[in-house]
Amino acid sequence: MLINQISIFLGNTPGRLATVAEVLAENNVDIRALCIADTTDFGILRIIVDNTDLAFEKLKEKGFAVNITSVITVSMSDKPGSMANCLTVLKDAGVAIEYLYAFTGRKKERAFIVIKADNNEKAIESLKNRDISVIKSLEEI
Repeated sequence: MLINQISIFLGNTPGRLATVAEVLAENNVDIRALCIADTTDFGILRIIVDNTDLAFEKLKEKGFAVNITSVITVSMSDKPGSMANCLTVLKDAGVAIEYLYAFTGRKKERAFIVIKADNNEKAIESLKNRDISVIKSLEEI
């Protein structure tokens, strides 16, 4: 029920993000979702890709500081209130969210959110108990 996400530490210098994109492109790695959190001096790029192991290996070879983290990916109707419903379930279960980002996939009328929770297992159980769809693999996106 968990999807692997790659986190990449990026110094705020010109071309650093482009280099990540180039490494992935050169190795035919498809980005499915991403977000960037930044400060004045650095950023953290979080990506979900179709070949985590290859992306991790190639980025590491290029000298990037990379990490793999397990995250929850939820599929929901692409309509107002869907995310609120999901987040209310987690709130009611006492699950804290460390970070979250959203994306749309290839399936029409579906939206997805990536959640890193303080307790992923409890979050998954709570979501499933309320019939909220937790993605098992990238093929579902």
